[in-house]
Amino acid sequence: MADKERTGGGHLSGFMLGGGSEESAAEVLLVEGLRAGEQEAYEKLLAQYQQPVFNLVYRLLEDSSEAGDVVQEVFLKVFRHIGSFRGQSSLKTWIYRIAVNEAHNHRRWFSRHSRHEVGLEQPQPESGRSYQSVLPDPGRSPYEMVLGAETRSLVEQALARINPVFRDAVVLRDVEDLSYEEIAEVLNVSLGTVKSRILRGREALRRELLERMEQVKAVAWAPQPVGQD
Repeated sequence: MADKERTGGGHLSGFMLGGGSEESAAEVLLVEGLRAGEQEAYEKLLAQYQQPVFNLVYRLLEDSSEAGDVVQEVFLKVFRHIGSFRGQSSLKTWIYRIAVNEAHNHRRWFSRHSRHEVGLEQPQPESGRSYQSVLPDPGRSPYEMVLGAETRSLVEQALARINPVFRDAVVLRDVEDLSYEEIAEVLNVSLGTVKSRILRGREALRRELLERMEQVKAVAWAPQPVGQD
């Protein structure tokens, strides 16, 4: 990406406004506030991005219990390096790029230190849930709520088992709903590579889900011993 803009100065005209939309203008004001060290800007950034970043990192790590520490590091880097943000991509894309890189760094550290793997059935961290199970639809029955939770659990277990390179692309596209172009910027790869990784990741996820569902079905239908009266 061409490096055409200066990082300093704090001038609104130093950013690409993306057509002058109100959303882009608000983003520029937020960045300027962060550069100026305004407490309100820090709080607004966290309110807007902390949960989405946690959800992203949570799904990218094999050890999801470490997600909170990684997210803290992400925002420390955002605060430290906001001066280098040039507005050539959206603030969300820039933050997500930092989050993906930090998740990669954590995975490398994890593998180097040969820590024990976290079991697939480990309870999920309480503060990391933003799913519908937290605020369920009032019209859903208890059965539907349990079924939905079980389905999400199967999907997340399957995600944890596929190649991290493919998992990153699938999560960014199918969970975070980023465009192909945004994913290319986040991962710093070509558009063709993004599409290839998503295609291969979806196929790997489909195979893992089928395998997990067969295992669950086998357990559910396994004959139980008859007790003695």
